[in-house]
Amino acid sequence: AELKPTSHSCSSSGHFFEYLVVVSLQKKGDGTYGPKITYQFPKREGMVKFQMEEEQKTLKAITLFCFPEGVKWAPLTEYRSETFSFVLTEIDGSRKNGYCRRLLPQGKGARSPEAYCIISQLACFGLFSKIFDEVEKRRQISMAMIYPFMQSLREAQFPAPGETVRIKSFIPESGTETIVLTRPLDSWLEHVDFRTLFRCLQDEHAVQVFAAAVLERRIIFVAEELSTLSQVIHAVVALLYPFSWQHTFISIVPEILIDVVMAPTPYLLGVQKHLLDFVTDQSDVSAANPFITSIGDERDILPPKLQEDIFEALSTKNHNSTAEEFNKIVSDAFLSFFVKTVGHFAGFIRRKRDGHPGVFDKQGFCKAVESKNTRKFVEKFIKTQMFDVFIQEAEQQSHTQEGQCPVSGCYFLMATLFSKEADRMFIWSFIFIFQDFSKKR
Repeated sequence: AELKPTSHSCSSSGHFFEYLVVVSLQKKGDGTYGPKITYQFPKREGMVKFQMEEEQKTLKAITLFCFPEGVKWAPLTEYRSETFSFVLTEIDGSRKNGYCRRLLPQGKGARSPEAYCIISQLACFGLFSKIFDEVEKRRQISMAMIYPFMQSLREAQFPAPGETVRIKSFIPESGTETIVLTRPLDSWLEHVDFRTLFRCLQDEHAVQVFAAAVLERRIIFVAEELSTLSQVIHAVVALLYPFSWQHTFISIVPEILIDVVMAPTPYLLGVQKHLLDFVTDQSDVSAANPFITSIGDERDILPPKLQEDIFEALSTKNHNSTAEEFNKIVSDAFLSFFVKTVGHFAGFIRRKRDGHPGVFDKQGFCKAVESKNTRKFVEKFIKTQMFDVFIQEAEQQSHTQEGQCPVSGCYFLMATLFSKEADRMFIWSFIFIFQDFSKKR
């Protein structure tokens, strides 16, 4: 069965992307620089007024996320290219993925960086990073060379897991090139590279972050690089599989939206380090303790024995492994935790013969947990929105056979693995700075 959580799924029947835009920094009358879209593909035609207004809101949001630092820019002679992603939440609650490659355009003398941004329903960071490589190569020749490549890409169908799509594109002096784009077979992790998370945090600290996220607390990630922020926050969300984060999720918070850190509801936020003063007046962080602020009970949230099981599983990972190998070890460690705590849920969805939705027996489900420590955790976890949404989806599958999980085939995986406090108002669960501590160990 294929692991494919709702929030990270990639449809095999849709197009690669909705549109590509180029965002440039342009000097304003007061001497500051502001982001502006200077290229868009495809151009929308025949839209009604409502659709045009919605698109303009989306395009404005894109410029904010491509240059979240605001107006603090000046022409540069050197700038290291970086690729990152963000999420746009629509009015109806649906989410779109934004992929951004920021670089310094070719030229002489000081000039402003520009950003290529692709908006897509699909969550596949690796593929879009490769697409950016092709866009960047064509941009160095001429902006006009981007169009035929993106047109060919837009006409292609997004490949199924393990399959390949070939895009043909002509480049002057090189002739027709064939770009090969292959999705990994284990597609639910194709948006994630856990190596970045575990380069930034020791295993102990990563598990504490996971524990806080499981109880849907408010967590702020702080880093200098946009790529680090986006990779780490997406990795933390992926640790929650087969459950999906249901609350505010902003992998990179633009400076103009920094007040969102004061929201009383659960969130996962990524904040650039230069904005740390807006968040807290504390900045003492080290490899031994990367948390600036925490509630303090994070070591005690998970059952001790199961926490040790996670550490033991993580001890087998190797930073020299491929992304796929590393991802599998990490994902299996945390999926196994959910199997051991709530993997028996399917047996407590009471179904009627008339095809009506099932009803989850919450009390019986908790009583079935033999370990007192594990039961204490489960009683907290079932109060989260992520568990509630998961169970609601399971209840709706009235025609599912007894003993099977209707949600993403996850019960099959749980069965396979079996065989071999309330949040404080206006207090952050975590605020921490991500650094590459691997060199210091």
